[in-house]
Amino acid sequence: MHSFAYCHGTLHCEGVNLDQLAAKEGTPLYVYSKRTILEHYARLKEALSPLDAEVEFAVKACSNIAILNLMAHQGSGFDIVSGGELFRVIQAGGNPHRCTYAGIGKTQQEIQFALEQGVYAFNAESEAELVAINAIAGQMGLIAPVSVRVNPNVEAGTHKYITTGKSENKFGIDFERIEPLYEWAFRELPNIRLKGLQMHIGSQLTKAAPFVEAVRKTAPLALHLKNKFNIEFFSIGGGIGIVYQNSLESASKSWWDQTPEQLTIKTYADSIVPLLQPLGLKIIVEPGRLIVGNAGALITRCLYEKQGKAKTFTIVDAGMNDLIRPALYQGYHQIIPIAEHPDRPNIVSDVVGPICESGDFMAQNRSLPQVHQGELLAVLSAGAYGFAMASNYNSRPLAAEILVDGNSWHVIRKRQTWNDLIAGESIP
Repeated sequence: MHSFAYCHGTLHCEGVNLDQLAAKEGTPLYVYSKRTILEHYARLKEALSPLDAEVEFAVKACSNIAILNLMAHQGSGFDIVSGGELFRVIQAGGNPHRCTYAGIGKTQQEIQFALEQGVYAFNAESEAELVAINAIAGQMGLIAPVSVRVNPNVEAGTHKYITTGKSENKFGIDFERIEPLYEWAFRELPNIRLKGLQMHIGSQLTKAAPFVEAVRKTAPLALHLKNKFNIEFFSIGGGIGIVYQNSLESASKSWWDQTPEQLTIKTYADSIVPLLQPLGLKIIVEPGRLIVGNAGALITRCLYEKQGKAKTFTIVDAGMNDLIRPALYQGYHQIIPIAEHPDRPNIVSDVVGPICESGDFMAQNRSLPQVHQGELLAVLSAGAYGFAMASNYNSRPLAAEILVDGNSWHVIRKRQTWNDLIAGESIP
């Protein structure tokens, strides 16, 4: 569910008129609903309450420090994948002791920084990384808390670029190698403490079955490691999918009322909680998209209408540098006009941006209400992996970001200027 809805013919985010907001702050413009973020976090916490569960927000999904500050105030921990993300969490008022540090390519500088800040645990993804963490911790006179990411070889049923739990993926260590690896590390690496076990099978999963399969396969291993090495937590990763198609209509339904075949917070929790309760371990979940995905929209303005021989194009001022999901993942986003015009016909159009790439599109062959030059569109469900993956490609300034709170709104990132584009560059 989310807080975008039409009011008197104009799309609002909570109580804020998005037409008026765009007139004030320009476009492209990312807009986030505080209410939606808080509701999704609270409902996940409630659903997992039978467990000793820690919710750690995946910073990579939406890393603005205002969003991280909001999550920290709710008591969230953080799933981080770089030293920069840890820095952001600290600057946002988050607690580094409630951060788990994942990622396969941690540098010496990043490991040292994380040890200095006292992260809860490193999620190590190779034997070589365990050796590196042990060596750096030894040089610092510290004991590094470590879990190992197991690869359960479970098919997630999602896009190949965001599947992470198969044996051919770059993430994690093969299931069969985990126990021998823990035995070796316990024996040979004196400056690490084996603190947990971690897994993550992919992102944007829309069925409960892959989660159930992965937990059923891996939970006995976690229990065995608890008994043998006294580990204290089992991290089951994130990956809960959201509604992208017809997301505006789905917003009227609660997470508890949607169709049985659709993955919701309730069906997710009902499926895995009974499997995890007997372990007696702290359970860590790492949602990102679930919390912020449907809380955000990208507002863009129609620059031109173009009628080609083969296609009609709606040319907008947001490009693949602002939202790369459609080009990179063939990701679907519902696109709707800010102002309702029920008298206008639908047309089949490609919604495209200004980037000099044929892959620069928000939608292809999409039937949507006709919009004219100067009118606004909202690209929904853009809160996760939207701005976080934005770039300056084609020397385009990054969009502004807005956080809406009821009837008020706050600029949480200023729009970049052309001068910002060359900051830090020099001519020898």
